[in-house]
Amino acid sequence: MKLNYKKLGDYIQLVDERNKNLEISNLLGINITKNYMPSVANQTDLDLSKYKIVRKDRFACNIMHVGRDERLPISLYSEDKPALVSPAYITFEVLDSNKLLPEYLMMIFQKPEFDRYSWYVSDSSVRGGLEWERFCEIEIPIPDDIGVQKNVVAVYNELLRNQKCYESSLDDLQLICDTFIEDLAKKKDLKRLGDYIQQSEYENYGLPLSKVRGVSIHKILIKPKANMTDVELSGYKLLKVGQFVFNPNTARMGERIPISLNTEEDFIVSKIYPVFEITKKEELLPEFLYLWFTRSDFDRYARFHSWGSARETFNWEDMCEVRLPIPDIEVQKSIVAIHYVLESRKKLNEDLKNMITPLCPVLMKGVVDTLTTK
Repeated sequence: MKLNYKKLGDYIQLVDERNKNLEISNLLGINITKNYMPSVANQTDLDLSKYKIVRKDRFACNIMHVGRDERLPISLYSEDKPALVSPAYITFEVLDSNKLLPEYLMMIFQKPEFDRYSWYVSDSSVRGGLEWERFCEIEIPIPDDIGVQKNVVAVYNELLRNQKCYESSLDDLQLICDTFIEDLAKKKDLKRLGDYIQQSEYENYGLPLSKVRGVSIHKILIKPKANMTDVELSGYKLLKVGQFVFNPNTARMGERIPISLNTEEDFIVSKIYPVFEITKKEELLPEFLYLWFTRSDFDRYARFHSWGSARETFNWEDMCEVRLPIPDIEVQKSIVAIHYVLESRKKLNEDLKNMITPLCPVLMKGVVDTLTTK
């Protein structure tokens, strides 16, 4: 069997279908990971009649930024319901799926070699655009036997299907956690948080710059983004394992309050950040309290109760007035255990997703190696 390298232009054709009747409103973009995503464009007063339609098995790509990103943002649309993309995007289809499967072509587009070559042949403009004519000149490996393409696509799709099944099982665990907390908030007597926590004012005892941490809206500790050169760390606060820290400034935080539980090692944080710990751990688990803080309802509460003008804050006194349900300690341990399993599986799911895409080059290499040796 022969493996041919043929020009893309011999297998694809441009499609310029516009949303003239305004029948479609779902506007999408394409990211550099080659996935469709909701558009970030401001759609107020936007004339959607000029936007291009993508239908199932149709490709869309942004060929204007290849040199800048060193990747070609391109994706195959797989949904039954059509959507819209920017009129600046190129949309095209495979001429004959009996000669080239769209899914097989998408696997080629996911190869790092394809991105590197696209970048190499992009023009010398500021963004490094890739002209359609030059895109069509790119040669790709195409087995003469369509069955070979189908087999490779089937293997890849089975991997994706298994990952999606695993991902859908996470929804059940998430529902259990969310529903349980919501029911507690409705049925249990709410307790004042200030009766269970106290501030910690320990200053840095000599931890180095590498131990400085900030706190993000994603409720995790992060390394500081600011330039810390020549910063005096003696005035920074000590954040011990098991303690909480939060940023009282809620303005420009995406309607979320940055707060985190330290589960790693001792760190130091800005002196403007309140640090606190639970005083009655036999009644309230730190991990259960952290679950309460991760709820969107808590973010809305903190934002609503923030005060100030140019700089709105949710300070220590406000935190003490938070009210929450505190069930039996064994019940808390159960829900925390379920949440731990959920987070562990989420991480595993992300690892699976990160492993599948790199398998495209491996599968494609197997096709090339097998067919070129015959």
